[in-house]
Parts: sequence; structure tokens; C-alpha cells
Amino acid sequence: MLCLMVGLFINVGVSYALQLINVDKFIEFISTRYTVQSIARAEQYKTFLSEYAQRSEPEKIAAVNHFFHQHITYSTDLELYNQSDYWASPAELLGAGQGDCEDWAIAKYLSLRQLNIDDSKLRLVYVRARIGAIGSPLSQAHMVLAYYPSPGSEPLILDSLISAVLPASERNDLTPVFSFNAEGLWAGQSDMRSTQSPRARLSRWRDLLERLPNEGIVL
Repeated sequence: MLCLMVGLFINVGVSYALQLINVDKFIEFISTRYTVQSIARAEQYKTFLSEYAQRSEPEKIAAVNHFFHQHITYSTDLELYNQSDYWASPAELLGAGQGDCEDWAIAKYLSLRQLNIDDSKLRLVYVRARIGAIGSPLSQAHMVLAYYPSPGSEPLILDSLISAVLPASERNDLTPVFSFNAEGLWAGQSDMRSTQSPRARLSRWRDLLERLPNEGIVL
């Protein structure tokens, strides 16, 4: 099982495009739609991004993961948006102060892109998360963020379920289904990138990317 996990998470491909957030426009978007507490949270996010811009990659990974565990609580899409599955933007997540696993993973991904971590080192990973003890047949759909320190290396997993950043081999409760980033899509157990773009295959990802420019984010 551990070997399978590492194999499914193997990183391929190279990308040099960087995610850029216009933080002032980002905060302006939040200020027109959310509470004073939300604006304060957004200002903390702006300060955080500035403070960690020149730190090492391991420091950025740990800090981004900690920031969202410190400032965001878990809530379902039904509770927040009256929808069974809605992918919120980072502005919506920080504005509400709540979100589900996709919202957490996407916000961490975009934050790390803003901190100049290359897209080739990051993947949003859709998994089946085991419910209960080892051997339990129960699982649920879940999303995490994987960070690859170097090409082909074992990734670290950033998760909304637990605050620790752990190697994939220590997360045998997760079974990858597919993964993607801004540049590629990987399906099933293959380490070969799909010829189709994530925008074409993933309607919720496409919808999210279309909303982001209004919030100061251009991918």
C-alpha cells in the first residue's frame, strides 16, 4: 500500500508560470462582500505573504499550511453555499473563514504559487480518504495538496483533515484518484500526463479560474 501511494504521487513535467495575486484588489473584493473580521483576516494574509516571500521552500510549505489551519475552520458546501460541491476561491474562503477540503487545498496551492513555488512542484490531488481504522471499507471523496521538493521525489501532503505536513508514504489512509495543477492533469495510477487540459476536463476548476481575475488573481 505504501509503495502504491508513493508511486501514484510521483511528479512529472516542468512548468515555469507563476501565480500572481494583486493583494490590494484581493482585499478590496473581500471588503465589499464580507465582515470587518473578514477584512482583518485578509490583511493578516497580506502581511503573511510579504513576510514569507523570501523564505526557503520548506518554511513556505509549513507556514502556508499553518496559516490556514490557524485562520480557517472546516465547513461543508451545503452549509456555506447550499450546493453539494462548490470550489471556493481564496477570497471566498478567507471572507467566510470557513471551507471544505477543496477550498483549503486550492487556497494553499495559490498561496504557494504567489510565494514563487513553481507549478511543477505542486498538484491538487483528488483522493479517496479512508474512514475508520486500517482495513475499513469505508471512504469518502477528499482533496489534498501535494508538494514535490524535486522531480520524482516523494511528495509532502498538505491536508485540511490534519495539521501536520506528512510524506505521502505516511498517509496510507489516502488513495489517489487523479491530480492536476494549472498546466496538467494526471489520472488514475498513471504518471503520464493527460493530453487534455485541466480546464477542459474539470468544469469546477474552469469555473473557479474564470472567477479569479475579479478577485485580483491571474493564473
